[in-house]
Amino acid sequence: MGRIWLNDRLVDDEQAMVRVDDHGLTVGDGVFETMKATGGTAFALTRHLDRLTRSARGLGLADPDLDLVRRACAEVLAANPLPGTGRLRVTYTGGRSPLGSERGDATPTLVVALGAAKPRAESTAVVTVPWTRNENAPTTGLKTTSYADNVVMLGYAAARGATEALFANTAGNLCEGTGSNVFVVLDGRLVTPPLSAGCLAGISRALVLEWVGAEEVDVPLSILADAEEVFLTSSLRDIQAVHRIDEHTRSAPGPLTAKARDIFAARAAADIDP
Repeated sequence: MGRIWLNDRLVDDEQAMVRVDDHGLTVGDGVFETMKATGGTAFALTRHLDRLTRSARGLGLADPDLDLVRRACAEVLAANPLPGTGRLRVTYTGGRSPLGSERGDATPTLVVALGAAKPRAESTAVVTVPWTRNENAPTTGLKTTSYADNVVMLGYAAARGATEALFANTAGNLCEGTGSNVFVVLDGRLVTPPLSAGCLAGISRALVLEWVGAEEVDVPLSILADAEEVFLTSSLRDIQAVHRIDEHTRSAPGPLTAKARDIFAARAAADIDP
């Protein structure tokens, strides 16, 4: 990863060491953002940093110094030129704390790192999983570093030849993927679960709602089998069609997915920080 920002300066990756009693390590007390980086610039940086602050507040962490985070992102991007698409990750944790759930009074830890991102295929396979998201949990809607559930579900998907796992909430309604939001086409209508379903307020999700338009509607997870089209959104996928759900295949991208993808690509190219 080359040069990494740790707290207040750039360091070589071998020197980027976080304490073993950092609360982000011991109990997952932290938040993060992942951005697509091309040509030395992060896409939708302002929206991502706004969400970083919202997530930090949701955990009870002090607001991150966004001027410092912007500087850190710029310096990491400049220090690590990449020929293709990069994954820029900002991590902000509770810092040094006792070895338990209680948080200490230390300064939070800030890490910014850049790595190469895999090329996105035009379409992908997904699976549904037998686990649910608790839409009433205190961390629902926060982008926290407590991703163990997602690791298990993504491993389940990978073992079945898929790149993403989709799941329901406790009411049985479609929620999201481990690292993506999901849109479906039903009777010609573009639909996505509302935030009240427990899904993350994805940046790409918000841009699709603004640029393309869609209805936010609760639908059962089982609707995936009947949907005319399905696509995923995330910072690194942008808009990615789904050609297989579990064992059921379909032609992809469909016409509405292709239209949404083209609109998204054109608008994103015209404004790097929409």
